[in-house]
Amino acid sequence: MQAVITEQRAPAPAQPASFIQEVLRGVAQVDFMPNAVTGILFLAALAAAGWQYALYGLLGAVVATATAYAFAIDREIVSAGLRGFNGTLVSLGFAVFLGWDHLSTLLLAIGGSVTVVVVTSALATILGTWNIPTFTAPFCIIASVMTIAAPGFSRVWHAGPDLAALPRPATGATALSWDQLWHGFFANVGQIFFMPQWYVGLIFLAGIFVADRLAGAMACVGSATAIFVAWAMGSPTDGVSQGLMGYSSVLVAMALCGVFLLRSAWSFGFAVLGAAAATGLTAAMTAFFAPFGGHTFTWPFVLTALVFVAAVPATPRLRRT
Repeated sequence: MQAVITEQRAPAPAQPASFIQEVLRGVAQVDFMPNAVTGILFLAALAAAGWQYALYGLLGAVVATATAYAFAIDREIVSAGLRGFNGTLVSLGFAVFLGWDHLSTLLLAIGGSVTVVVVTSALATILGTWNIPTFTAPFCIIASVMTIAAPGFSRVWHAGPDLAALPRPATGATALSWDQLWHGFFANVGQIFFMPQWYVGLIFLAGIFVADRLAGAMACVGSATAIFVAWAMGSPTDGVSQGLMGYSSVLVAMALCGVFLLRSAWSFGFAVLGAAAATGLTAAMTAFFAPFGGHTFTWPFVLTALVFVAAVPATPRLRRT
């Protein structure tokens, strides 16, 4: 999910050791970290939630990375894990929302992880004109199409009756308890991978700190900003404590201070503003997708980051990495 790299050179044949590293970097790139050790920790976090999720996440990265090699995509791109992370999210998302214990889910996860590489290359060609990354837009497109379409296919949909509903006004308590506060802080990080458990989010956060301490600090800033904004605007505490309001804000804060923009006091403030905006947009996108099952995925992050990064050339105080 880092800066766009022009895809021109055909990659050299992959060696087993380098392929494994590239796959692990692909897992880690979900949180912008091209670090194999971080990828291992991320898989360990998924395994803490369920070994099935770790396998699906790994499967997506393997299939997407292998597909990138088959298509002769630039070796530098593949080596950095930039064609693996969307596959990880697609495969894992299918396991979470369609049920991991079905052959149809497994086949769709493989097919989706192949297709998302094509979608990524298409968006990279379009957005590369303005030097704007694809972020997780390829995953969001594939996952949204499948989850919206799934109830129409009896061999794909295993969740019973369609529970889609029109948006409703927020209800429930809005005063956060201490337990809800710190659970939500870590769950915001875990929900990037669809995992609401606080201890899973803690392992993910540790993986980010292993790769880059300042990136880990910005993940904390994004999580704290989301909790404050959600509380200030009266968001029900159940959603806040489960990380449903803050995961996109975590990604936005990291993206706008250190990943796509050079770190500075100005980019820090820009990142906090973006994280706050993403929190509000999360509520809007949740209402928008409610009639289709309510799966927001990382659309709030994608749209917020797209607007804020596009604004940088006209904002002299900020610099791209």
